[in-house]
Order: sequence, then C-alpha cells, then structure tokens
Amino acid sequence: MIYIELFIVYFQIALFAFGGGYAAMPLIQSLVVEQKGWLTVSEYIDLTAIAEMTPGPILINSATFVGQKVAGLPGAIICTLGSITPAIIIVLTLAWLYSKYKELKIVKKVLETLRPCVVAMIASAGMTIFLSAVFGSEVLSEISFSSFGIIEGILFVIGFILLRLKKTGAISTMVLTAIVGTIITLLL
Repeated sequence: MIYIELFIVYFQIALFAFGGGYAAMPLIQSLVVEQKGWLTVSEYIDLTAIAEMTPGPILINSATFVGQKVAGLPGAIICTLGSITPAIIIVLTLAWLYSKYKELKIVKKVLETLRPCVVAMIASAGMTIFLSAVFGSEVLSEISFSSFGIIEGILFVIGFILLRLKKTGAISTMVLTAIVGTIITLLL
C-alpha cells in the first residue's frame, strides 16, 4: 500500500539525515526521485525551493509536499508522521534513560561537561545571527564598521535592554522590535 511505503521512505530519510534538513536533501533525491520515481528532477528542484522558503524544517516541509503529490492529504499526513517519528522515538528514549539514570554520578558528570559546549554552540549561533544582521556578514574577519547597520544595532540594544533589564518576554520583544524596525525602515 502506498501509505506504508510513504511512511517507511520518510522514516528512513529522517532516521539517517544527521545534520539537519540540508543533509536530508540528497537522501530525498535518492529515494523519492531516483528509486521511487514519485517526483521528476524538475519537481524535486521545485520541492527544494518550496521547502526552503516555507516556515518550518525542510525535511517536514518536503515530506508534506511529496505526500500531497503522491497520495493527497492522507499522504501528506503519513509522510509528515514518518519524518517526525524517528525524532520522537529518540527523544523519548533519551528522556526515559535520563529519568532512569539521572542520579548516577557519571551521568551528572557527562551533563556537567556538556553544558559549556551547549552554551558555546548557542553563543556561536547567536553571534552569527548578530553579525549577519548588524554587519551584513557572518564571518568575523570580514566585518567592517563601514557596513554597520545603525537601525539593526539600535534594535539589538533595545531588545537586549527589554530582555535583560526589563525582563520582557522573548515573543513580546521580537514583536515590538519587528514593528519598530518595520516602521523605521518604511519611513527612511
């Protein structure tokens, strides 16, 4: 039955797509275009463009698109479920293991050791976004103060003050700075 096949294909893609959605694209091409023939190369290119420009993870967007094309709305739902099931299984397994073994000294030590790495990864992502927004470049060595975005810099300071000093919620801060930034951009 086509629904089982759709589920299995996207389950496989999600299970072996380490590195995120972009890492899944070659797997999608191999399974969906070359092996199953559900999409042509032209349709796959369209799928890639649609999956990248719509909100949400690329893998889930592509699963919904392929499922819809192959088997309508039920196919879209089945493919989407197939693409999220491996993550659900892995997270539930890790949560179960953590709740069972969290008091072990070695587990505590591993998590203590991982904390600085996680903080560094989050800081790195934040720095990349900051540099891209304020200086127009993601690479520290390529920034120049002549490309400093004054509006973006001011919005960053406002957002920082709201979040850190005024303890405003993250969503409220994003909405407020988006509105202010849009108004300023339209006026200039």
